[in-house]
Amino acid sequence: MERVKKLNGRPKLKEGQRSKFINARFTENEYKEIAELERELGISKTELVRMRVLSDAKKTIVNSKELIKFLDAAGAEMGRIGNNINQLAKHANTLQLKGALNQGIIEHFNKLLEDYILVQQNFEVALRKIIRAMGS
Repeated sequence: MERVKKLNGRPKLKEGQRSKFINARFTENEYKEIAELERELGISKTELVRMRVLSDAKKTIVNSKELIKFLDAAGAEMGRIGNNINQLAKHANTLQLKGALNQGIIEHFNKLLEDYILVQQNFEVALRKIIRAMGS
């Protein structure tokens, strides 16, 4: 009787063999999060970490919590600026009805309003870029 060689595991790779090792430590909560992703996605922890690190290697890493806090604060500030503009416009209308509105004040207000609109447009463009970068 001829003896059959028992195969152990998958065949050895000729190219692309992974021989380098990186050791990483995680907190209990981080490890639980990775384990949950492993269960949800059906891939190993190693493959999950490898995909995450290598696919995003050239992208900027952003702390999303800090970014959201910053964007929230910036949006609130834009809202306050809008309220201030409305109050100034109401005051200017009141002065105009009394005939006490100076032409220099009108020109200065219009210039500030143009500057604000430009800043708001640039802010919107920056937000769109951030959203696109986060989506890809």
